[in-house]
Amino acid sequence: MKFNKTIAALMLATSSIAANAQQLEVTVTNLTQGMHYTPLIIAAHSGDASLYKLGETASPELQAMAEGGDISGLSTMLTGVNADMVANPAGGLLAPAQSTTAMLDTADGNMYLSIASMLLPTNDAFVALNGWKIPSEAGTYKVMLNAYDAGTEANDELIIMGGGAPGTPGIPAAPGGNAGTGGTGVTSMEANTTVHVHRGNLGDDDLTGGTSDVDNTVHRWLNPVASVTIVVK
Repeated sequence: MKFNKTIAALMLATSSIAANAQQLEVTVTNLTQGMHYTPLIIAAHSGDASLYKLGETASPELQAMAEGGDISGLSTMLTGVNADMVANPAGGLLAPAQSTTAMLDTADGNMYLSIASMLLPTNDAFVALNGWKIPSEAGTYKVMLNAYDAGTEANDELIIMGGGAPGTPGIPAAPGGNAGTGGTGVTSMEANTTVHVHRGNLGDDDLTGGTSDVDNTVHRWLNPVASVTIVVK
């Protein structure tokens, strides 16, 4: 009888582990008019991990992604907590109104989904899903995503090629080619230095001067900026 109970316990444990393993089809759609997303990172992880916390200082890994689109630090961090991950499913930038899909196999208690990508042209804005509980029941689920400000750089809205390195002011690029030049800068300081909901680009309509190099007819946005469809199989 004792032997049978032991076998039953092992079978139950094995069944529980198997139940945690899921296959996800994750589709991210850029809902903006003129913003591009840098390479996305999509990961399933345990409840102990998170990409950021609202109201707290951004990590160096988040800062590198939010200011320059560099997901290598976040990838290393997620690998360190045994996350299941897909990096850069679009094979580069995700243009306005475009979608990209990734297949993700999850296991070992990785029951929370996170997604992140920088918005261009911005100083340190990023779109993100942070620790969304993956449903245990198979089906199709949809989540709308906001844009956040990493709080690590002043939103001067100046296009400076070579900007994007942590601590280097300026927007690294405007992929759509609709930005101006010669702006004086919207601001030179960031009052809120923690991660917070982004105010959106302000921009102006002067492509050869003004305060901003961002075009207010192209690069303005309101939240949400992305939709995510998750198919749990």
